Amino acid sequence: MIPMKKPLKIAFIVRSTIDQVRGGDSQQVFNTARELMKLGVEVTIKKAYEPINYHEYDLLHLFNVIRPADHLKHIRSRIPFVVSTIYLDYSPFDVLGRRKYLKKIFAFLGKDKSEFLKNNFRFLAGQDKLVSKEYLLGHHRAIRKILSGASLLLPNSHSEYQRLFKNYGVANEFHVVYNGINQDLFRELPNVERIENQIICVGQIYGLKNQHLLIEATRDMDVRLVFIGKPPPNHVAYYYYCKKIAHSQVYFYDFMPQAELVNHYARSKVHALPSWFETTGLSSLEAASMACNLVVGTGGDTRDYFQDVASFCEANDLASIKNALETALKKPTDFAFRDHVLTHYTWENAAKETLTAYKKVLKID
Repeated sequence: MIPMKKPLKIAFIVRSTIDQVRGGDSQQVFNTARELMKLGVEVTIKKAYEPINYHEYDLLHLFNVIRPADHLKHIRSRIPFVVSTIYLDYSPFDVLGRRKYLKKIFAFLGKDKSEFLKNNFRFLAGQDKLVSKEYLLGHHRAIRKILSGASLLLPNSHSEYQRLFKNYGVANEFHVVYNGINQDLFRELPNVERIENQIICVGQIYGLKNQHLLIEATRDMDVRLVFIGKPPPNHVAYYYYCKKIAHSQVYFYDFMPQAELVNHYARSKVHALPSWFETTGLSSLEAASMACNLVVGTGGDTRDYFQDVASFCEANDLASIKNALETALKKPTDFAFRDHVLTHYTWENAAKETLTAYKKVLKID
């Protein structure tokens, strides 16, 4: 090992739309960068299409392996790179949760060809930039190339890595970096009254998150249901469908900065995110830090984070969602898991693990 004599310089390479369409990856990028800088690492965030003087950096850190067109160009730089894979699998939603004609198309195409189609639609519609034309040779091929060329993979859980290996057969070295919450915002519980029949759902409003079934599950329940979020660009129709079917105790609020979310979480008994798939479910972690009881979908890596604490439900089963909500509403407010989140799932911890990974790649102390 070589002692570190100067600050590490890292380029974060992120999707082109990260400022326009905020999601969980946005939180991971900006919070990890902030905490790494506190540790003395120099982080520059570069959108995938922006020019990069590679040799200014010790390491490239790529985000979102399911958007490989953003990265194929950059991995030719001969600078070592790591990948926060954030490997979402949309196929259960695509085949079972979409409108009838889309289900048939995506079922026929399969997982990788479906993602290839969706990515190319965004390029053609001007919603994203085709940074690497090599991507047009194939989605599966592109992801395998990125995974096999990485110096280290940084999945957000062990199950995420296992899913990657199962689907792409690349057995690269990995270092798990769990996602977290911002302790500066979520450590202190605000002095507000908790509404015992209030259910909150924070996140982008689109089919993958399954808000329409959450509305249906609460239709005959004595609850207030509060949504906070906005739809991604291609899912506005779903947002208006949710508003159309909403009963009288459903309330919609636009996207809010995290600082404004604190009181909304703290006033709610339950946070519900019955998604088809989550690598983490960052809003569930934030809600848990405010002592909300959790309802969480089984799809993805949620059990790695929420173990036996959350009330789990199946995304395509209305009765399952309703039963999970009723269970969570009856349970005492969960202060013990709040303490667990504040100890184990923080962006400070994520940055420390990320720095450990960088040092491992660069062979420095």
